[in-house]
Amino acid sequence: MARPLRIEYKGAVYHVTGRGNERRKTYFTPADYQKFIEYIKTARDRYGIILHAYVLMSNQYHLIIETPDAGLSKAMHHIISGYTMYINKKKKRSGHLFQGRFKSVVVEKDSCLVELSRYIHLNPVRAKMAEKPEDYPYSSYPYYITKKKSDILSTGLILSLQSGDRKDAKRRYRDYVESAIGKEIENPCKKVYGGMILGRNPFIKEVLKKLKRQYLQRGDISHRRQLMGRHDMEEIIELVAQECGVTKDDILKGRDREARKAAVYLTKKHTEVTNREIGKRFGGVSYSAVSKVVERTEREMEENRNMRRRINRMNRKLSPVKG
Repeated sequence: MARPLRIEYKGAVYHVTGRGNERRKTYFTPADYQKFIEYIKTARDRYGIILHAYVLMSNQYHLIIETPDAGLSKAMHHIISGYTMYINKKKKRSGHLFQGRFKSVVVEKDSCLVELSRYIHLNPVRAKMAEKPEDYPYSSYPYYITKKKSDILSTGLILSLQSGDRKDAKRRYRDYVESAIGKEIENPCKKVYGGMILGRNPFIKEVLKKLKRQYLQRGDISHRRQLMGRHDMEEIIELVAQECGVTKDDILKGRDREARKAAVYLTKKHTEVTNREIGKRFGGVSYSAVSKVVERTEREMEENRNMRRRINRMNRKLSPVKG
């Protein structure tokens, strides 16, 4: 089964989630919620993480965590394994408490983060566990809108994206969250790219550069093909035309066969475009012919050193990860 790729780097902000095995409860008493938060605190002290927001529900958790020193996996292992041992001992049980690995999405420090925090804070309201988000006791929301203080939570980043004045930021944030109560707002997680990145295109490309290519080459990585490239067909055709010293028409109309083969091959390798769509753009070629062009190009690259060098040079320019 394909596994989500985990990316860790200094200064990253993540939306981290986990759910109980078979959707069963993971918190049974108020003391359990508090114990989970205590493990977050010890993870902060040990690994330097910053907690920006949280909501703990009966069978799941949502955290927004920043890692100034990287090390998300170590911090989450500390939290999850520690809390699981606590529950297992308390309930006289054994085995996993949470379902599989925790999920993490890298989030851009802009409006995406504010939107995500609102969605998280409204989870108890959508689940009818509270009428207002500030009424839910296991949430960071009250710290965002009142003078209530926390020795583990940092509200500064998200509030600063609302206003430079803290008092005004709290008011704006409250208005922003309350404006969505009772409405069907889109889950920002639907905008996640490659199962792991939430943000605008420049941010997505920047994060992809941080990935080591050998990780993306592994066949067991989910969203592998999407993560390996974020280019469109026109961008690739233009690059090939420039590198080969020909025009786009030369490629699309088949006046330069070598450049045309390179463009088809690289489009297939670096985009999500289907064979049928590629064939249509290249003058009505059938989808099966596109597959044959790709296969023939790969064989020729093995035999033709100059062709291999030329295509590999263009391949490196299109690759989202260098090195």
